[in-house]
Amino acid sequence: MAKTLGTERHKALISMLIEKREAAGLTQAELADALGEYQSFVARLESGQRRVDVIEFILLSEILKFNPGEEISLVMNR
Repeated sequence: MAKTLGTERHKALISMLIEKREAAGLTQAELADALGEYQSFVARLESGQRRVDVIEFILLSEILKFNPGEEISLVMNR
């Protein structure tokens, strides 16, 4: 399998997550608290240094209140 970090789809996913966090009015630290993680976890995710697994993505969608299926469809079309 090819590397996925830094691909256009990965960049689109990260951009969408940042947009959703900001639209929810949350800081990285507040999102990290909701995830039970440190702020650096969110910073690494948003800077593209780490992947987002499926379970994390679902949890992010619940916290940030977006439809994961719709957003994945948009990323897939990139």
